[in-house]
This record gives sequence, C-alpha cells and structure tokens, in this order.
Amino acid sequence: MNQLGFPILTLLIAIPTFAAIACLFVRADMARWIALAATLVDFALGLLLWANYDVGGPQWQFVENVPLFGRFAWAMGIDGIALMLILLSVFLMPICIAASWDAIEKRVPEYMAAFLLMETLMIGVFAAQDLFLFYIFFEAGLIPMYLIIGIWGGVDRIYASYKFFLYTLLGSVLMLIAMLWMAQYAGTTYIPVLMAVDFPPEAQTWLFLAFFASFAVKMPMWPVHTWLPDAHVQAPTAGSVILAGVLLKMGGYGFIRFSLPMFPEASAQMFWLVMGLSMVAIVYASLVALVQQDMKKLIAYSSVAHMAFVTFGLFAFNRQGIEGALLVMLSHGLVSGALFLCVGVIYDRLHTREIARYGGLSNNMPRYAVLFLLFTMASVGLPGTSGFVGEFLAMLGVYQASSWAAFVATTGIILGAAYMLYLYRRVAYGPLDKPDVAAMPDLSGREIATLAPLAAVVLWMGVYPESFISPMRADVGAVLARLERAKPQGDAQLAAGHGPQLSPVAHGGAH
Repeated sequence: MNQLGFPILTLLIAIPTFAAIACLFVRADMARWIALAATLVDFALGLLLWANYDVGGPQWQFVENVPLFGRFAWAMGIDGIALMLILLSVFLMPICIAASWDAIEKRVPEYMAAFLLMETLMIGVFAAQDLFLFYIFFEAGLIPMYLIIGIWGGVDRIYASYKFFLYTLLGSVLMLIAMLWMAQYAGTTYIPVLMAVDFPPEAQTWLFLAFFASFAVKMPMWPVHTWLPDAHVQAPTAGSVILAGVLLKMGGYGFIRFSLPMFPEASAQMFWLVMGLSMVAIVYASLVALVQQDMKKLIAYSSVAHMAFVTFGLFAFNRQGIEGALLVMLSHGLVSGALFLCVGVIYDRLHTREIARYGGLSNNMPRYAVLFLLFTMASVGLPGTSGFVGEFLAMLGVYQASSWAAFVATTGIILGAAYMLYLYRRVAYGPLDKPDVAAMPDLSGREIATLAPLAAVVLWMGVYPESFISPMRADVGAVLARLERAKPQGDAQLAAGHGPQLSPVAHGGAH
C-alpha cells in the first residue's frame, strides 16, 4: 500500500545521494548549502511520511517493489517502528550539518558528501524489505562513518576508525551466513514473509546467535562495547551526534525486526544471556562514567548504559517493555545527540574536553547552561522529559519479566543521576576563576538553532509520548503475537492489569 502515489521512500534515499555527488564538484561554501538544503528537503519528506501514515491501517505502508535480477528486488516499505527511526534520522541530519558549519574547515565538500551518504544508508536500513538489501545498507553505513572519524577526527583517529570498522564488520559476517541459510530454507528474501516463517527450533539458536553477534556490537552491548568510547572521543562533534543518535539504534531495530519475531524460541532461550549482559552493562558503564575526565568519554559510557535499557525492554517479552525500549531508543537519539552538541559548543571555544578545565559557565553562558541542564535532566530521566517515559515503561516491563533485573536497572538510574549531575556541577557551577573560560561568549544564533529543536522535541516526548507510541503500537502487538508461544515465565508478584494503578499503561502505553 502506498498512500501518496509516488515512491517517497526511494525519493528520501535518492535526494541525499545525488546531493552527495553534487557536493564533490563544488567549493566548500556551496557544499555546505547543498548539504543543508538536501537534508531539509528530506526532513520535509519525513514529515509528509508521518502526516500520511495510517495508524490504524495495514502493517506495511508506502510499499515499493521493483524486481531487479534473480530473487533480488528493490523492496521498500515501512511500519510504525521504521517510521519513527526514519524521522529521527532526517530530524538529526540538518542539525549535524549546521553544527559542522564553522567547525569543519578542511575538505568540506568531501565531509558533506560523507554525511549525505550516511543519511542515504540510514534511511535504507529502516525502509528495506528485502533481506540482502537490508544487509547492503546495514554494512555500507560503516564506510562514511569510518571516513568521518578517520579523516576529520582527533589525534588517535586512525586507531579509532579501524577499531570501529573491524568490530562492526566481523560481527556482520556471521549474520550474512545466517541470511543465506534463511533465504534457502524459506525460499524468499522478503522480510514481511520471513517474519511469519516458523524456523526449526534447533536452527533458531544458531540463527539467533549469528544475528546477535552483529546487533550486539552495533548497540553496543557489554563486552563488545569498547570501540564506542574511542570512536566518540575521536569523531568530530556531528559524527558523535549521528553515531549516538542513529547508528546505535540499528542494533535495537535489528533485534525487533529479526531476532524477536523470526526466532521466538531462541529469544526465550537466550533470555538470561541478554538480561545478564544488560545488567553488567548498566552497572559497569555507569561506574566507569563516574571516573571519566573527558566529557565525550563520559557521555559515550552513558550511551552504553542507556542502550542496555533497550535490550532489557526488548527482551522483557511484554508490551510495556518493548514500547519502553523503542521510546528509550528515540529519546537517547535526541538527548545524547544534544549532549554531544553541548560538548562541541564549548570545545569550539576552548579546544579541550577536560572537565577540570571548565567551571562557572552559568555566569557567562546562561543560555548554554539552561539548555545543557535540560538535556542533563532528560538523560537522568526527569519526569516531563523524554528520558522518563521510556525508562519508566521499560522498567515496568522488565519488572514483570524479572524483578532482579529490574532491581539492577534501578541502580543504573541512580548512578546515571550521579555522573550526569557531577558533570553538570563541575562545568556550569563553581567560581569563574579561569580567564579563558570567563572570556567564552554565550551561544550564537546558529548554535541556538541547532539545540532549540532538540529541546522542543525532548519536552514534547516527555509531555505527550502518545504521539510517538501510537504509530508503533500495532507493530509491537505483531511482534508480541509471535513471541507469545515462547514467552518465559516472569517472577513479578504484581501482574500488569491486576491493579488499578497500572491499568492505563497495561492497556496501551503511556498517555
């Protein structure tokens, strides 16, 4: 079903592709304007997609299917989950281009082309309905990010870019082998059909582990997370924003698109493996974040802890957990992206990310201090911000599945408040006794234009999460229907729906 009558998903992919090629043939200033125009057009198309998405309609919408050769087809289509992740991608991309406007001075046309190519591949991952088309987009996304870190990154950029590339590539080789077996067994590479195939339980375990190897690295889950802090520290600001904002979400998207609906028995069998790794990740990453002296490294470790909430929620095998995990993914994309932008703002002025070099910024940069505080509170999970809704629903879901896992997750929230507030106190408060810090000007108009939209959406999601949950609700239900037969027994004493205080959430998300 395609409500609009024209191939909007192909258009979303084509515009940044052609803009990327155009950037390579023009001067730096023109490349910046081409990149900004292309990303804004894609954002407008994303809003058109959202406006025309039929919430009560069929699962797969805006479908395009053009046979190419053999079994391979240009198969595009989205459900509510893919819609939200595409919107996140097209929303963050113009912000990244604006954030790079003055910060990037060398090889600007190539930089803009790399970012536009990244947008093409990210949208392709979420819109692809053919197994191998998904794999091509999923893997090709490594290349522009590898170049962005390796060319425009920090002092140790070569080491960080190779580590990023090798970690994520090695995990995906096993996934390709599993995909070949699945296509042979099912006789199709069409993802909506594969989601309804009942693979043999003994094969499911191996298939699950092959996909898990790729998605766990992408998330990243402990212990295959070590590439992330290096990549974040070395990447330019906009590179960190898109890495945290969208690329990490591909792992979570893979779990809910492939692992859970296609391998339900294996997912239930691996319940304690995923829960165990998530528990370690939350506590370990939070404790490591507490002792960091580099702002970017602290936020990178906080990303590892927040993404553990996603795996917690997805493998809770209930509606609250999965809806909470999806909201955490969206919220983390906004909040961590905003925090990296906040670090970039003061890095551009003082050229250091050492926390100890700052202090007292609320005196001479009040606008900056207010926005930084909002994003800090959203990261902590303050009610009224996007961070609260997702974590609350994910915790509710996890509690029904395992009260021990919920207890450990709660310690992660407490530690999260400790390291984020510690960071904010050392940067924004205290005496303004360093002359170079005192001389730093407040946010410019361009910097406000990059941070204000993020602040608005963080508050919108916190106050009215239903607008983000409702497109995904039916798709979560479809995944739950596949999981129902394999669902492990939870140990919670209070079942959802058996108490008046839980019934509004139990019957369809947060309102």
